[in-house]
Amino acid sequence: MPSLCLYFQVHQPMRLRHFSVFSMGLHGDPYEMYFDLPYNRQVFERVARKCYFPTNKLLLELIREFEEFKVCFSLSGVFMEQCQQFVPDVLETFRQLADTGKAEFLDETYFHSLASLYEDDGEFREQVQMHREATTDLLGYVPKVFRNTEAMYNNRIAKIAETMGYKGIITEGSERILGWRSPNYLYKPVNSNIKVLLRNYPLSDDIAFRFSAREWSQHPLTADKFASWVSMCEGDCVNIFIDYETFGEHQWKETGIFEFLEHLPSEVLNKNTSFLTPSELIQGYEPVGEIDVPFTLSWADIARDVSAWLGNEMQVACFDELRKLEKQIKGKGDKRLLHIWRLLQTSDHLYYVGTKGSGDGSVHAYFNPYGSPYEGFINYMNIIQDLKHRASV
Repeated sequence: MPSLCLYFQVHQPMRLRHFSVFSMGLHGDPYEMYFDLPYNRQVFERVARKCYFPTNKLLLELIREFEEFKVCFSLSGVFMEQCQQFVPDVLETFRQLADTGKAEFLDETYFHSLASLYEDDGEFREQVQMHREATTDLLGYVPKVFRNTEAMYNNRIAKIAETMGYKGIITEGSERILGWRSPNYLYKPVNSNIKVLLRNYPLSDDIAFRFSAREWSQHPLTADKFASWVSMCEGDCVNIFIDYETFGEHQWKETGIFEFLEHLPSEVLNKNTSFLTPSELIQGYEPVGEIDVPFTLSWADIARDVSAWLGNEMQVACFDELRKLEKQIKGKGDKRLLHIWRLLQTSDHLYYVGTKGSGDGSVHAYFNPYGSPYEGFINYMNIIQDLKHRASV
């Protein structure tokens, strides 16, 4: 009987203002000129009301009711900044979860960035260290397991995580790396001894994407049905890794998503399935084999690679222009400009510039605040050029 591991990614980007060529070179605070603070506050307050407050309250109640119930989170640094800036009480509810001893917190890049894809790993390491310090200071928790932005993973990233002291790393349980093998076991990279936990993406997506799909053959998805599926799985662990905003924001309250979560612990435990955190899985199980991932894997889109952010020429141009600014920005010695440059690294900005079609395109369009990827590209590049000018004077 496998154990169930529930992991929630908690993140909100700092969305950009409309920034035209006529705004370039103007005097003013670049932070307020680049980032749409009123809109970001509006979005954050809405998601806090619909997701963060009610879901955290429910999880606290479930942890108190069921001694065996446990969960895991990763809060991006950008999210924690917005908590402090817009709704500080949200962060307090996460502290309350941390204080129960039943919630584990993972590390990631502070800015939810693509820094792990840079040729030099210095910026990536700095952002991970920043996140470790923020999680320790704000939540009183020292992470032991790493989860890169959008579960991006390759042999190199796994090795870096190991050298930074992490005991485990999370990524996608894709057939590209597993073949016939199951994601419901721990594995190890070919080049290091860190343990790898793999997301069971069919079961994770049943909650995150298909829960309210009336055309789905398994609709409605009940806690009893889902717990039965988990209990029948082979392996040591079923890793359900999803965006936290699934609860109340992506899947509205009216879909029954909160009732599903409310009844899930009792249904899982009734089927003799246990709840374990990533650290407990790492302590309790050994890898059953090796995985070799020379390319970069992620949990995004059908391709499950980096094409969600680097899949077209506009995205690559944005990535290259931003990355080339590193030496200039750091040489400037201006901490505020450095922070802004890092905020512009947040992966969402390039995600909005995606031009994929079909189902992937619909998801990209759902999150895009610009109306079209082309408008997003022009807006982003205008800001990059303005930042480059500021760094040169």
